[in-house]
Amino acid sequence: MQFSEFLQQVVKVKKMELPGEEYHLKMAPIQRLLELKRKAREMKTAKKAAVLCLFYPNDEGETYLVLILRKTYKGVHSAQVGFPGGKVEKQDTSLEETALRETQEEVGVAATEITVLKELTEIYIPPSNFFVQPYLGTTNNTPRFVPQDDEVEAVIEVPLKEFMDDAVEITQSLSTSYAKEIKVPAFQLQGHIVWGATAMMLNEVREILKRLP
Repeated sequence: MQFSEFLQQVVKVKKMELPGEEYHLKMAPIQRLLELKRKAREMKTAKKAAVLCLFYPNDEGETYLVLILRKTYKGVHSAQVGFPGGKVEKQDTSLEETALRETQEEVGVAATEITVLKELTEIYIPPSNFFVQPYLGTTNNTPRFVPQDDEVEAVIEVPLKEFMDDAVEITQSLSTSYAKEIKVPAFQLQGHIVWGATAMMLNEVREILKRLP
């Protein structure tokens, strides 16, 4: 889909109700997620982060979204595919500012070039004990991505046509921080397996786009 056409449609998300946790849970790798989320709220020890699902035009004007492959490091999200984003820093005045700042740092898209359209449904990530606030945004310009050396292994550009194809939904056998060789729902995008929290958030985005009139 041409980005100009996509923009005319996607602005309608501002007035839409969010699909919500129902669509997170369809891609959840563990069944106890809501229980763990409730307990985390009660404990009040979870950290906060924010991420951005950013759509943009490529050089031919086709609609794409950007994901990143994280570097290999000692941590639960090592070498995983995710959105640009990260934890809240002291200077951030809002979670939206966190998402925009981290996007600029990790892939080089200036916050001033991004329009945030919608705050999506918050998600809880048990292994790292984070509440993550995702946002949906667009930039009218074709980005020249600059991956952050110490954080980003690769920038993954996903065509909207591929993202919306039901064939990208798969089941994958993975070893995680809490279980060995379990089957989890996932997306296969640009040759990468996307699962866990990112897949859950992507599933809500897919449903939002499917509901656009």
